[in-house]
Amino acid sequence: CTKSFSSLKFRYTDATTLLLDFAIITYAVDPKKLQEILPESLTPDCFTLSDGREVAFVSAVPFRDVDFHFHFAPFIKVSMGQTNYRAYVKRRDGQRVVYFFGTTLSGFWVRIPRDVWKLPWKTASMQFDTKWEEDHLISYILKTQSQWGPSELVMKGTDQDMGRLDGFIDEDETAAVLTHPLVGYYHRSDGKIGSYHVWHERLDLKRACIEQASFPVFERLGLIDADTKIHSALVMPQTEFVICLPPKLAPELE
Repeated sequence: CTKSFSSLKFRYTDATTLLLDFAIITYAVDPKKLQEILPESLTPDCFTLSDGREVAFVSAVPFRDVDFHFHFAPFIKVSMGQTNYRAYVKRRDGQRVVYFFGTTLSGFWVRIPRDVWKLPWKTASMQFDTKWEEDHLISYILKTQSQWGPSELVMKGTDQDMGRLDGFIDEDETAAVLTHPLVGYYHRSDGKIGSYHVWHERLDLKRACIEQASFPVFERLGLIDADTKIHSALVMPQTEFVICLPPKLAPELE
């Protein structure tokens, strides 16, 4: 994938989707606990918070896919809810990437990534109730029913730009780590490690205030507990993503 939508050269198997109600809910976690559940070839990307703690970061990223379509069939468009559960990590060569613990997806289409490509994607029923005034979030309510990844999220918007979040040098590093990872890895259902790439413009996110949040996936992994405070919540009304498909095996991590 290249550097702007106007110059992107699509493969017929790639896909484009509009993401609505896009949010990134991030927790600061113990790097040692995160390392225990990562492939050996990936290490946590570590940062020091203002209180002196060394941490790594994991995020739940919910959104609504609208008009998802493969480029070989632009007339077939589908919409669905989705939440990605990811950690911010580094490869042996130092490149910053993400590791996906799994994804919840609403609707029939979960069968393609789960059964055909062996991605760790799980069936879910997702209810979004959001209100925006242009790019300002008024309210955001998400309820997810899923055996693997149930969740609840209630938050309100602010007028604060993302800026520099705690633990990062500046806004550029914040964006590079939390909002612009383009390469992701995951454990396939057959035990092998797979990867896929995405592309998008730089995201223009604003901070949000959490009123209620529950992501049991992270608790089950031993990364947070009921008392863990959220590091940050970021939102934007919509953004467009290109997903380079199909996913591939990742021999570079073997």
